[in-house]
Amino acid sequence: MGIPIMGRPAGAHALYLLGDNMTVIKPPTALPSAVLGLPQMREALSAHDFGAVFRIARQEAGISYSKIAAECGIKPERVGTLAKGRGRVESYDKIAAIADAFRIPGHMVGLAPRPWEQAPGSVLVRRRDVLQAAGAVGLAASLPDALSPTASRRLGASTVARLRERTVRLRRLDDILGGGDTYRVYVAEYQATKRALRTGLYSDTVGRDLLALVSEQAQQAGWAAFDGGREREATALYRESRSAAEEAGAGDLARNALAFLSYQAAGADPRAAAAIAAHSCEAITTRTPATVRALLWERCAWAHAVAQDADATDRALTSARDALDAGDASEPQPDWSAWVDRAELDIMAGRCWTELRRPLRAVPALVRGLTGFDDAHARDKALYSTWLAEAYANAGEVEEAARVTARALELSDGVASARPRRRIEHVVSALAIEYAGVPAVAELVERTA
Repeated sequence: MGIPIMGRPAGAHALYLLGDNMTVIKPPTALPSAVLGLPQMREALSAHDFGAVFRIARQEAGISYSKIAAECGIKPERVGTLAKGRGRVESYDKIAAIADAFRIPGHMVGLAPRPWEQAPGSVLVRRRDVLQAAGAVGLAASLPDALSPTASRRLGASTVARLRERTVRLRRLDDILGGGDTYRVYVAEYQATKRALRTGLYSDTVGRDLLALVSEQAQQAGWAAFDGGREREATALYRESRSAAEEAGAGDLARNALAFLSYQAAGADPRAAAAIAAHSCEAITTRTPATVRALLWERCAWAHAVAQDADATDRALTSARDALDAGDASEPQPDWSAWVDRAELDIMAGRCWTELRRPLRAVPALVRGLTGFDDAHARDKALYSTWLAEAYANAGEVEEAARVTARALELSDGVASARPRRRIEHVVSALAIEYAGVPAVAELVERTA
């Protein structure tokens, strides 16, 4: 999700600042028209049986209950309970939130037309004005009262809850902005929580929760640093995250910090990265949340792919898929891993098989995974498209490789992320060496010169 303007809450109907434009971004839970048109869906909407709506959305559109919970502002366990046929949604606010998250036209649930049904086209605005807009409308752009200089030093569970909610909302910036734009925002959050941990008064339980939050925030800041080309800062933040997580007894976060370190190290030392990634998966149990298991295993697969170990890659990808398939839909998932779904696993599988030069496996997986990406997620779409281009080149489909790379180049324009640029340079260089005489490649080389 992006940053809502005009003071609206972050939701599906808000206007968002995106790239060089202001526009309306579809939420990840937006239902295809074919699903909205199903007789059972129409019947459920008419009856306000939102438990049935959630079940149908999961079965027919592949939308996880964790995503539904995040977009609708409903607790994950509540979504699971409703989906099992227990309880109802009665309040106007919740019904409106569900309609907006799923992009259900107002008339289908007895509401007036929703704001996004009549959204304006676009208004030019600079990408970096997004962060200024965030401050203007108060999307966690100033420190919570609990951490302000005039606030009490005594911190309780409610303080941690507010900080965690703020972290969740700020994480949405990463959906549309590169690390060059978000790094300072995330580092400021991390440092503010560390300062509260150092100077505040709190119980042992609250202290552990604050340490776990510091670990989570350090990972987010580390990811932004990595994405923005700040390799040294990323490594330091991942290590601090692991240390804080271990001190807090937050095993899942500690393992994810290891997975981040592995992901970052894969290019320089593939074998060491594979060993770190394998270590991050050693303590996985059936009690580890499904999306966390899948995330750790897919990053392990990537490390093995870069190390050119096809068998280990295949086993790790299978474990990641099995983790998602075996997950209990009503089981709450950490927000930092809730984004992992089947589309993400398709993307990772395609990337892995591209690294292993297995285009017959890579291309279908990448095409499947990229189908749901709109241009709002320019960084990720550009980045992942480069692996599709490389897979096409490996298959001898040179013109298609050039076309996909050209599209990635367009998407990456103005994105404050080092990763798409590096990948585009890599693909263009490889095409130029091997297929310089192909007109489409010559044109691409000229565009990137």
